[in-house]
Amino acid sequence: MNIKIAKTAEEKKQAYDVRTSVFVKEQQVPPEEELDEFDETAIHFVGFMDEHPIAASRLRFVEEYGKLERICILKEYRGKSFGRAMMEAMEATIKEKGYFKAKLNAQTHAEEFYKKLGYHTVSGEFMDAGIPHVTMIKELQ
Repeated sequence: MNIKIAKTAEEKKQAYDVRTSVFVKEQQVPPEEELDEFDETAIHFVGFMDEHPIAASRLRFVEEYGKLERICILKEYRGKSFGRAMMEAMEATIKEKGYFKAKLNAQTHAEEFYKKLGYHTVSGEFMDAGIPHVTMIKELQ
């Protein structure tokens, strides 16, 4: 998978299309909750397989954290380490920007995945878009 930071309107649209497929169509998140006011200023990542967008995420900087958000892989491409690759790309960008802490709100079914990548749960369970989540953080080396 080739991961790019979305620079053009078309690349951002590709990221939004992957997010819509995963969150809106698959997980039934309302479209108005999936695309929000933070999309305008966030850094968007798109993962490509043979020029076809298969993964997306966004990164924002909030307080002392790089906040990893909207991390998703199209269903047919899961289980192939693409999620790990997206996380590594985002963490590298966080460090390039001079931050050394990462934070994310994980869907509880993905909590173990993030723990394997060094994240620690720092909250109780809460609902976001009708889906149970926990907040997780990681100190970046």
